[in-house]
Amino acid sequence: MPRTAGFTLIELLIVMAIVGVVGSLAVIGTRQAKIRTAETAAIASLRTINQGQFAFAQACGRQAYASTLASLGVPPPGSDSAFLSPDLTQSDPLPKSGYVIALGGTAHPDSPPTCNGAAPLASYYLTADPLTPGHSGLRSFGTNTDRVIFGDAVTYAGNMPESGNPGHGMEIR
Repeated sequence: MPRTAGFTLIELLIVMAIVGVVGSLAVIGTRQAKIRTAETAAIASLRTINQGQFAFAQACGRQAYASTLASLGVPPPGSDSAFLSPDLTQSDPLPKSGYVIALGGTAHPDSPPTCNGAAPLASYYLTADPLTPGHSGLRSFGTNTDRVIFGDAVTYAGNMPESGNPGHGMEIR
């Protein structure tokens, strides 16, 4: 009996298996890209907040830092520009791009209120933890008055010093 044109069942199963493997690799790659993007956004947010805190201390805080992210969103008197954009000053703590960013620090006991009325901090720390560990991010990040960002698989919440290096993690460059 001569062979007719078309595919055999075995050939179709092999093609479907190949398509399944390629599809699963694409899903894994997409998930990893999403995690890398969220981590990059968290690092960029910490860098931006560090810059905002430095500008605040120089222009408005009398060498003290803002105590909340929201206070960095208030322009100093005589200016229309705040120290941070509204997307970083919506709330404390701030959920952003799959991470939760929190600001803390030690109150500056002898300092008068800042130019925009915010209570000043003598020093500060920032932490960024994934909203859903393993899905929105694999690493946590922390920074402080020294403006150096650190990353680790362990959270910095509750153990990020207000200056100097933390007891764990690696510097992010």
